[in-house]
Amino acid sequence: MQHVQYLDEKEVSRITRRALPTLRNDRHLGRGIPYLKIGRSVRYSLADVITFMEAGRIKTENLTRGIE
Repeated sequence: MQHVQYLDEKEVSRITRRALPTLRNDRHLGRGIPYLKIGRSVRYSLADVITFMEAGRIKTENLTRGIE
């Protein structure tokens, strides 16, 4: 069985630099990072947080190519 690391919303806010109200609003609107609700606690999978962050990656050209 694979061990999954879960984070609370404060940890996710710190990692993603998204404000807590933004994370809460995203949950309310059904968008953003997937989460688990356990009673009143909200938890995010670290893998889901990383996937969310990587989805925003913008690939740029290598500007050093051809410069000598």
